[in-house]
Amino acid sequence: MIEHVHPMEADAGLAHVRTPAGLQDRRIVTRRRRIVFALNLVSMLAVLAGLVVVFGVGGWNVTDIVIVVCVCIGAPWTIMGFWNAVIGLWLMHGVRDGLERAAPQMVDADATAPISTRTALTMFLRNEPPEPSIARLVEMRRSLDATGWGGHFDIYILSDTDDEQIAQQERQAFDKAQGLLAPTAIYRRRTNNIGYKSGNLRDFLRHWGRRYDYFLPLDTDSLMSGAAMVRMVRILQAHPRIGILQSLVVGAPATSAFARIFQFGMRHGMRSFTLGAAWWHADCGPYWGHNALIRVDAFRKHCRLPTLPGGSPLGGHILSHDQVEAVLMRRGGFECRVMPVEGESWEENPPTLLDFTKRDLRWCQGNMQYGRILFWRGLKPMSRFQIFAAMMMYFGAPAWMLITGAAALKLMHGLDQQVNVAFGLSMFFVMIGMSLFPKIAGWIDVALRPGAVASYGGRVRFALGALTETVFSMLLAPVVAFRVTLFLIGLAFGRSVIWGGQNRDPYALPWRDAVAGLWPQTVAGSVLGGLLLWLEPAALPWAAAVLAGLALAIPFALLTALPEAGRWMYRRGLCATPDEVQPNPVLHGAQMGSPPRTVPSPRAA
Repeated sequence: MIEHVHPMEADAGLAHVRTPAGLQDRRIVTRRRRIVFALNLVSMLAVLAGLVVVFGVGGWNVTDIVIVVCVCIGAPWTIMGFWNAVIGLWLMHGVRDGLERAAPQMVDADATAPISTRTALTMFLRNEPPEPSIARLVEMRRSLDATGWGGHFDIYILSDTDDEQIAQQERQAFDKAQGLLAPTAIYRRRTNNIGYKSGNLRDFLRHWGRRYDYFLPLDTDSLMSGAAMVRMVRILQAHPRIGILQSLVVGAPATSAFARIFQFGMRHGMRSFTLGAAWWHADCGPYWGHNALIRVDAFRKHCRLPTLPGGSPLGGHILSHDQVEAVLMRRGGFECRVMPVEGESWEENPPTLLDFTKRDLRWCQGNMQYGRILFWRGLKPMSRFQIFAAMMMYFGAPAWMLITGAAALKLMHGLDQQVNVAFGLSMFFVMIGMSLFPKIAGWIDVALRPGAVASYGGRVRFALGALTETVFSMLLAPVVAFRVTLFLIGLAFGRSVIWGGQNRDPYALPWRDAVAGLWPQTVAGSVLGGLLLWLEPAALPWAAAVLAGLALAIPFALLTALPEAGRWMYRRGLCATPDEVQPNPVLHGAQMGSPPRTVPSPRAA
């Protein structure tokens, strides 16, 4: 489908120069990017002007300069998230055709064209219990067959497991399920794990890629309905120059308290943020490494990843390969598009704070490798910006930690003669509001959509969930930022992460593990809090959110990992999502095929 060109967006009498898939006029996309750049620039200049007012009272000193420099590093990404959410909310409720404006390929999502292509579902395993993953694949096969197009899809289980006992479990689980997966299903285990997941994928493409038009990469915890996969195939069939089509992935119903609260907020923030970003990213959309449909020939030709020069941690194989593959696909003349609506595409979120930060640090190291990619020849300007932004968002963590330390130092010496207190507090609350706005926009969206609040369990449960998630986020943010800061310091001295299996199921976090992983946050928060209490107790309320997050990191991690806490939230429907309130048959089928979990499966709230 060709995007409808609105009168205010078109220049009559001029030939349109369109994006590779013919979906949009490039001049419209350029105009949108300029608008977003202007909004972000003006907002950033307003923040800097506000800082001048705040610190101009008592003259400038070293702490003031540190704060301003760090704001320049950390604030742009908060501001960008705010404007993405504003644009997304406007597209959802301010115009009738907002989805078509942001993602014109979605017009073909509900088409009924026959499937004439072949697709491989590729699930990647590494050192994790295989039964839940294979149960998901069995359900995806059943769901695909129910569409009538299941014969156009084959399943590949691609293992990089180097634990012999788990490898034996994988083979046994596959042999047991092969009759349900179809005779064409293949299990393959690599003995040489070169390149990790991206190397595993290259091995698949080398051996089997020519059999297929598309492949759909799945992580161990991925699940999609047959209808969702068929919709994606129809879009790629309709648009031969779309190389990557990324679905909007949401969290599956969780029984861990940490995962429940996290994905409740993530689900709301992602809707507005992704739709707003799609409006101006357009043909340079994201790829998150899973639950996406990819054109095989284009990927084989344009997305081969080199081995970066040098050794670990920043050399060698690229860990965060997905965004790099997206920019290479776009360099090759194919569009990367996102489907910015929820559509039966799920993943599971880490069950504890330590599992969450472990995954985040792996992403952090992978993103730091992007410094060597930023200046590759032929990349689109938008692609270079995406690579740069992916790096800088992690540098935001130490920036905010430095701001916290510098602000605490100023607080200890009294504020009355140093800063404009009233204006400073106003700016503080403005920045907090901007950081929370993507989720607020998601809540507004739910409130405005008929029946949406009921799908979350009703007004009271929805409001309590939003309140719980807000407190959770404010406690979580400084803990994660502090750990990323320590990791980046270690990275400069050669520290590296190991790509291994991840915990998926809820479990009680051992207190020794919590202490070992979070004692630096506890010490930092306690020391800063103690100094403020001694030197400037009146300032404690303004520093309470950050200091509480740091000082209470260990009990916060233990409580949110407690199975009893998850069961308590589940029974009361707190932070429930629509898939839990009204169980989805695909999710239900996958859960029924999995071994019993630590806590009961979700039921209607």
